[in-house]
Amino acid sequence: MNEYLLSLLLGIIEGLTEFLPVSSTAHLRIAEALMNIDLSSGYWKMYSIVIQLGAILCLPVYFRERIAKFVSTFPRGERGDRTFLTHPLSLTVVAFVVTAIPAFLLVKVIGKHLESLYLMGTSLLAGGIVMWIIDARNAKSEAAGPGASGNRIHTWHMEDMSLSQSIWIGACQILSAVFPGTSRSMSTIGAGQLAGMSRASALEFSFFLSIPTMVVATCYDLLKSLTGKAENPIGVSQIDAHGWLILAIGFMVSYVVAYGAVAWFMAHVRRRGFAPFAVYRIVLGIVVLLWVSRLGR
Repeated sequence: MNEYLLSLLLGIIEGLTEFLPVSSTAHLRIAEALMNIDLSSGYWKMYSIVIQLGAILCLPVYFRERIAKFVSTFPRGERGDRTFLTHPLSLTVVAFVVTAIPAFLLVKVIGKHLESLYLMGTSLLAGGIVMWIIDARNAKSEAAGPGASGNRIHTWHMEDMSLSQSIWIGACQILSAVFPGTSRSMSTIGAGQLAGMSRASALEFSFFLSIPTMVVATCYDLLKSLTGKAENPIGVSQIDAHGWLILAIGFMVSYVVAYGAVAWFMAHVRRRGFAPFAVYRIVLGIVVLLWVSRLGR
């Protein structure tokens, strides 16, 4: 396949799946296997990091007004009822730290799992079932809205989150680091719903948490690749003009597609919830497991 077309295709896949609860890692791995592409070389491993960074950078742009408001009201919050530890920005940092430390300590375990299609298929299937159950459990409460008697949802806005909810979500996000195919957004959204958050508030916090989590993770991987500490390192001097252009195409396509996906996802979830994504995960997980069993991988 033409490398420019390949970069365009992979950029679209990354942009579409990075923030949807369907696992971008699994989709890129499946695309690699379907198209017989060797993405294990130093250059293509770096490429996958670059396009992920492109997708992530759309979030500060999309949420620029929310971020500006949070910064301007720190630490008391817009209503004056927050503290240094319970302000939304602080809760994001807390959840990030809860995730980052165990994930860093388990980095060798994570590396062994990243290429397993069987594990990804299992994670897609199991995660889809869990997502469906959690969303169905909260559906009546979502329909009833704030103030309804006996409503299991008590956090309708990100500004109302508690410290315990932040710690819980950060802990659950570790699952996505250890088991590729779980999906970082699925684990954080599902954890938020279990902790009494609405779909919209859990989704927004998932987006905010992904900014420090994914920026640090991708920059760390990119630094290792460029400094020769990765498994298949590549130096900047080894990339020619053709290589830089392929990287630029993937980066820009991933950024633009991810921006559109985030805007669509925010609107969709408020109207219809996560059930369609749960069904998609279940179907894809079954297909991948059947495929792997035929390939004998």
